[in-house]
Amino acid sequence: MTDQSKHPTAVLLMAMGGPDCLENVEPFLLDVRGGRPTPPALVEEIRERYRATGGKSPAVGITQAVAGKLEQRLNESGHGRYRVYVGLRHWHPFIKDTYGELLQTNPEQVIGLCMAPQQSSLSTGAYKKKVEEARAVFDNAVPVSYVGSWNRHPKLIAAIVDQIEETLLKFPADVRASVPVLFTAHSLPERIVAMNDPYPEEVKGTVEAVTAHLGGRPTVFAYQSQGRSNEPWLGPTVEAMLDTLHQSGHRHVLVAPIGFICDHVETLFDIDIELKQLASGKGMQLERMAMLNDQPALVDVLLDVLAAHESTQSLPS
Repeated sequence: MTDQSKHPTAVLLMAMGGPDCLENVEPFLLDVRGGRPTPPALVEEIRERYRATGGKSPAVGITQAVAGKLEQRLNESGHGRYRVYVGLRHWHPFIKDTYGELLQTNPEQVIGLCMAPQQSSLSTGAYKKKVEEARAVFDNAVPVSYVGSWNRHPKLIAAIVDQIEETLLKFPADVRASVPVLFTAHSLPERIVAMNDPYPEEVKGTVEAVTAHLGGRPTVFAYQSQGRSNEPWLGPTVEAMLDTLHQSGHRHVLVAPIGFICDHVETLFDIDIELKQLASGKGMQLERMAMLNDQPALVDVLLDVLAAHESTQSLPS
């Protein structure tokens, strides 16, 4: 029988979140935009993207599935001292609400883990800010720490390589050896460069680590899903890179979105529908590697990064 500790370690998995139905696309966007209304035409355009990919974001359910599997694996020793929670930045369950819920178990400590391997002040940093805001609201003294970058974790890299190799089987056997891999990550505003934000180097680190295992296969990188604002965003864009590959004579391309862990509208629509149609119009076969989602390989990675984090927290200062 599992011993449910009175003072568990609470692991808070954090992700951006997404609308759970078409009716909630507009309020979700309102939260993303910090309370600024979204133009009706843009709301409808984004709603259509969700309608075309299942009517909601699958990311919330996937993250909750990961939480359940991770909690089970963490407690396999029988001590039952871990509780894993999901908190979202822009939709239910919000980070603040989840933080209040986990405090009810009187945890010994809270470990924040962002479901993004690469660090950035505008993504992972924003999740931490939400936790700190919640701490201020609840005025609780429980220790909180955050898992850092895991962009080059060997098990993450191995899992991505496996996904790439499996996807290569979708191409004709006689061209597989020369199919280029187009790595992608979500674009961020260009101003992060002036802020010395680590994101571009973090993404580059993942790309380099994966490329080292691909045996000299041609690889390129581009940013995808640029935001709808007037400020410049990081590039090159996936559309421009696809055109470059086409002009170079390539008629096959494998897209590896290494900046993402699970499926959501940026993979299911931006790549699987929009980019695939663009490639088809150029006479190109485009295939995307599967996301890790809630696969055992991802749970293994998270177990490792949590273990490494806890070992550093227990070291004498």
